[in-house]
Amino acid sequence: MSLPNCPKCGESYTYEDGHLYVCPMCFYEWTEESLKAEEEASILRDSVGNEIYEGADATIIQDLKLGSDTIKRGAKVKGIQILDKEVNGHDIQGKIDGFGNLLLKSSVIKVR
Repeated sequence: MSLPNCPKCGESYTYEDGHLYVCPMCFYEWTEESLKAEEEASILRDSVGNEIYEGADATIIQDLKLGSDTIKRGAKVKGIQILDKEVNGHDIQGKIDGFGNLLLKSSVIKVR
């Protein structure tokens, strides 16, 4: 049976220690279940639990104050891009007509 490469550093020197896989190069330890849980936790979800994917369109679920303007509930967000790193709690970017490209939080949208 072939053991998996280390998911952290990619090396092929993995060995089994009981129910754990261990990488002697970076000392990362994991199980198949922990990898599945990490993968599930890394999926970005909208306000109702739908998966957000690149290029998706969505709807704003609450009025958002933007300076002296307000983005009204129901406004359409087009072409969502998932940010690599959060910026002040904002994890996505999308275009809203009349406002242009904006940073948004996934918790204020619903994917269509």
